[in-house]
Amino acid sequence: MPLPDTMYCAQQINIPPELPDILKNFTKGAIRTQPKDLLLWSAAYFSALSKGECLPVKDRLEMNVATQKTDTGLTPGLLKTLHKQLSLGQTCSKEELQKKWLGLCLPKEQLESMLALGGFTSEIKWLEFFALGCSSLGGTLMSSMKFACEILTEDEEGGPARIPFSTFVKLYTFLANLDGDIPQDYIDNFLSSLQPVMDTTNVAEQCERDRRRESGHKGSLLAFLSVAVV
Repeated sequence: MPLPDTMYCAQQINIPPELPDILKNFTKGAIRTQPKDLLLWSAAYFSALSKGECLPVKDRLEMNVATQKTDTGLTPGLLKTLHKQLSLGQTCSKEELQKKWLGLCLPKEQLESMLALGGFTSEIKWLEFFALGCSSLGGTLMSSMKFACEILTEDEEGGPARIPFSTFVKLYTFLANLDGDIPQDYIDNFLSSLQPVMDTTNVAEQCERDRRRESGHKGSLLAFLSVAVV
């Protein structure tokens, strides 16, 4: 025999005072992030919240970039979120990267192809993996570096997108060497050409100019990743 329905009055119902803000922030985060698997993302969200970790939430709602020929799932906003979650140290474990990646509902196959391409093992140099993420968005080496500047900068949106030159050198050198088609003297000459303008302009603007006139050295990284996830 079913139990009779119990009637409660408002005075008998105790609502935790923090519940409205928790649900409000969760809803706003879900709307901004637009996860492909809401339940999977929700588990990652509340796990991070309970541990005081950086939440798997984009800064704002975004559309896929025009250079993406296939829907890989990765966007500048998601890559920036991963950077916030994993850049506290110079390295992160493969297990932690997999956890954060899947928590954002990104394709497992794409992660595996990036790990293989970069030759990463159990300990991953975060900036190198971040560079591969930019290459999957950029289409060319210069476009990839432009994304890196825009994601890493502490300038306001629409500003000069400045980043430390040492960081730029690490990212550019890693991608250029990984590409395999760019001569070392080209790499050295390009980085040397940036030195005189460091104090008068910004690296992101220089990348944009070079991207527009770039006719050779097309990055093969994006092609590799696109094929790997089809």
